Amino acid sequence: VREREFREFAEARQGQLRRSAYLLCGDWHQAQDLTQTTLMKLYASWGRIRRDGNVEAYARTILTRVFIDQYRKRGWREEPTEEVPEPAVAEPAVTPELRLVMQAALLELPPRYRAVLVLRFWEDWSVEQTAEALRVT
Repeated sequence: VREREFREFAEARQGQLRRSAYLLCGDWHQAQDLTQTTLMKLYASWGRIRRDGNVEAYARTILTRVFIDQYRKRGWREEPTEEVPEPAVAEPAVTPELRLVMQAALLELPPRYRAVLVLRFWEDWSVEQTAEALRVT
């Protein structure tokens, strides 16, 4: 049952996690690595998490922490790419050109600031959720 539930969650949310990871790191390959690491860590805690609360929020918290930890360890530096992730919802007012400008601006920010923007405005988290995920007050 545990494996089936986890597999269903992972299949349903993997695309969303990968898009968030891409917004954090700016590279699809690194985004895939971040997503896989997140899912591995999530699986290790799956029994406790699914009983304790919001699995989706926990997954995004793991993703953000994995990104920040890996950035610290490796000092990733990325250049903006021409690829832009598909939006979770249609945003007719946002043009492809504006997306590229926004992505480039996002990549200019330090990792923690980038994480704040992605969690608050892409994931639509509250200030409290964002602060908790990033372990700040």
